[in-house]
Amino acid sequence: MQLSRTLNLVNVHAEGEVGNVIVGGALDVPGETMADKMDYINEVDDSIRRFCLNQPRGKPQMSVNLLQPSTRDDADAGFIILQCDRAHAMSASNCICVVTVLLETGMLPMTEPETVVRLDMPAGLVTAMAQCRDGRCERVALDMVPGFVEALDVEVQVPDVGTMTVDVAFGGCYYALVDSGQLDMRICAENAEILSRTGMQILKAVRQQCSVRHPELPSLDEIVYLMFTDHVDGDAHALRNCTILPPGRIDRSPCGTGSVARLAALRARGQLEVGECFTMRSAIDSSFEAQFVHDTKVGDRAAVQTRVSGRGWLFGTQTIGVDPHDPFPLGYELGVGA
Repeated sequence: MQLSRTLNLVNVHAEGEVGNVIVGGALDVPGETMADKMDYINEVDDSIRRFCLNQPRGKPQMSVNLLQPSTRDDADAGFIILQCDRAHAMSASNCICVVTVLLETGMLPMTEPETVVRLDMPAGLVTAMAQCRDGRCERVALDMVPGFVEALDVEVQVPDVGTMTVDVAFGGCYYALVDSGQLDMRICAENAEILSRTGMQILKAVRQQCSVRHPELPSLDEIVYLMFTDHVDGDAHALRNCTILPPGRIDRSPCGTGSVARLAALRARGQLEVGECFTMRSAIDSSFEAQFVHDTKVGDRAAVQTRVSGRGWLFGTQTIGVDPHDPFPLGYELGVGA
């Protein structure tokens, strides 16, 4: 076997959402900050993203995390989230994946019963508290970047769907939040296909009709995902989330950044008290815990400081590469359902 380029990865998922971690073979990305590095991938050279995420090496239903040396003195490691559409600024499930890999592979020293890992991310500093026992990272709690509301109850005209009411909020990236009851539909695995397809229709319309720009990170100027929201029958402190990611697939985890955006919207409506904690459940019934810690500010915006926790599991290692004669050295793209 002759390969002209190889990368070494650890396979890992957080509550069902795959977030593999590159642990060897990748060079440092240019940029003074992690946000600069993300912008470089998105605007200058995204070959590593395409190499990892395009078929045949990758697929839309996953993320790959690119470890980088921290650009800050107060962080232990940095990383950038690579997905099939672009590099992204923040993800709780991917933070959990990265921390689990860093500790269980020995890239960072593990201290029992708790190891603190500080992550340099394009969206800001994220502090992770990992519960560790017998050499395993059993659970990771994340002090997330602050979340805030951009707009509540925005009416959006969606072709072939109708008028939808959405909240636009930031939880590490921008979300359009949509109550699934507007479609007379519950969040569950059986409805995954129609939720994914309809969610992309709504997201496309929201992007065309709503504009956003983070007050402190100007490159974060797009509504990245749509998240359907639902409740869990019989439990006032359990909520169900279903995040739709381009090109049209469902986050298998309950989505941590989306959970932060949802808590920000609840706080803006006066429906959330300091210290309140919710169990967030996904379409496959995996769970995160999301707690509102205190109020804060982002620029002149009222914001919420939150903590999200969940579990990650390693499930393998792999080396990916490309034959020098392969006609698709950076892979190819086909839609999720193609």
